[in-house]
Formats: sequence, C-alpha cells, structure tokens
Amino acid sequence: MRLREGSGDSAMGLRVADIQLVNCGAQPYVLEGYPEIRLLDRKRAPVDVTVVHGAEGITGALTGVDGAPQQVELRPGQAATVGMVWRNLVTDTTVPAVEGWVVDVTPRPGAPRLQLELGHSVDLGNTGKLGIGPWRAMAG
Repeated sequence: MRLREGSGDSAMGLRVADIQLVNCGAQPYVLEGYPEIRLLDRKRAPVDVTVVHGAEGITGALTGVDGAPQQVELRPGQAATVGMVWRNLVTDTTVPAVEGWVVDVTPRPGAPRLQLELGHSVDLGNTGKLGIGPWRAMAG
C-alpha cells in the first residue's frame, strides 16, 4: 500500500484536501469505515489535534467528507480516497498556531501505519480540529 497527496482547495480559511491509498500489491485490499489519522509536524512530532468523523463543528458547507461509510475493495492498482476538512483560524493569540506536514495513517485496524509528507501543510491555526470522511473508491 502507498499513500499519495490528492487535490485540495482553500477559501476564506476553510480547507479541504484528500489523501489517496493505492493498492500496490497483487491481492485485493478491503477498507471499511474511517482510517486512523494523526498529524505530525516537520520534525515528525505529533500535532495536538482532535480528529472527528465528518465536518460537523467545522463547517456547514458541503465538503464531501460527510456520509455513511461503505466497504471498498481495491484490486491491484486501484485507489481509495479519504477527505479532510479544517479551518485555518486563530481564535486565541496566546495559543500558537500549528501545522501538520506529515499525515500518519492506519488504513484499517491492524494494518501497518503509513506516512506521507505533504506538499501543503494542514494549517490548523489554533482550532485543533480536523474532520475526515470515510474511505471512498476513486473513479476510474
């Protein structure tokens, strides 16, 4: 299995991005539900963030991270995606803003952790909250 950075969008402090998981093996790989995600800083130290399922409490806008989890079977060469949403917002100038530069992902219970260095940070400000969606099969 391999992670890669997907697309992203940012507007007025709201950020949306996705991480993709590619099956590089010879056997099907089944995902269901949500991955376990941690953010790490440039030195690979954990970032203080609460990861929640969906966008509730982050935005009321449609972001693609809400919805019921479904089983996804990846054949060799296929990929799945998980959406992330957060706000780059500083609400307290006495609390340092944080950025995640590495995403640490456990795709399913018992699976090895995978890490991906990001080209663009997860710039949380000091909100301390990241919303994620369930695994979704990628089209194509």
